[in-house]
Amino acid sequence: MIKGKNIQKSYGQLQVLKGINIEITKGEIVSIVGASGAGKSTLLHILGTLDKADEGNIELAGISVSSLSDKKLSDFRNKHIGFVFQFHHLLPEFTALENVFIPALIGKMPRQEAQNKAKELLEFLGLSDRLSHKPSKLSGGEQQRVAVARALINNPAIVLADEPSGNLDSASACELHNLFFALRDKFNITFIIVTHNEELANMADRKLTIKDGLIIH
Repeated sequence: MIKGKNIQKSYGQLQVLKGINIEITKGEIVSIVGASGAGKSTLLHILGTLDKADEGNIELAGISVSSLSDKKLSDFRNKHIGFVFQFHHLLPEFTALENVFIPALIGKMPRQEAQNKAKELLEFLGLSDRLSHKPSKLSGGEQQRVAVARALINNPAIVLADEPSGNLDSASACELHNLFFALRDKFNITFIIVTHNEELANMADRKLTIKDGLIIH
């Protein structure tokens, strides 16, 4: 599902990634750990096509994304990759339901179909009584579940999560961790999770450690 070969990335004189090789199979949950500044989020953003590597090749779902134009890359990202970040990035002026179905509208899904699917996802995530609530009226855990539903709206093959439980209390974090595995089992989604949470990292099928810009095990 994901293949990265010799991924290198520098910012000015600072070389953050020094030749990462990574392969992840469909339906696998992989955690990436390491000290702050080791390159975890940089790698995740490159694998998610949000940033470009200086060197190396990335293949996602059988497509070599390194050679795609910006427009084709944007279309690919919208259709095949879901993102969950630490800070939710929900749009404050929209309801939970609207936040979830907006990416589907961008992907040209008919509005009624997008609304129905968003409702189904939110109900699956235990938020059936929060559809019309704006983010300010939701708890941190509820906001993150809305963000997860948004990540799933376009049936992505891959979900990339960057410190997804970083702002949650321990109970909400545990719920979110279990949710990822339930989603994998139901939809066979591939997850890559960057985290400092050792409990979540150890639950994954594999745990990769980045140190000084390289995967050490």
